[in-house]
Amino acid sequence: MKHPLESLLTAGGILLMALLSCLLLPAPSLGLTLAQKLVETFHLMDLNQLYTLLFCVWFLALGAIEFLALRYIWRRWFALA
Repeated sequence: MKHPLESLLTAGGILLMALLSCLLLPAPSLGLTLAQKLVETFHLMDLNQLYTLLFCVWFLALGAIEFLALRYIWRRWFALA
């Protein structure tokens, strides 16, 4: 019988691994001219807001990639189907 919180724990573990990946793989650094152009294009207040959005997108992208990779590995080699 599966534990009722297993899916919640799985998602939490994946998010924790994504957080660790964000710490180990820093977000891409934009040049000053490109960053200022993006701030003007998206009508942001300053560079801090741009980099906050960039880090959020980076965190979500790494979490999604890790989730898909772990799900593939689990289903391919460890699942009892």
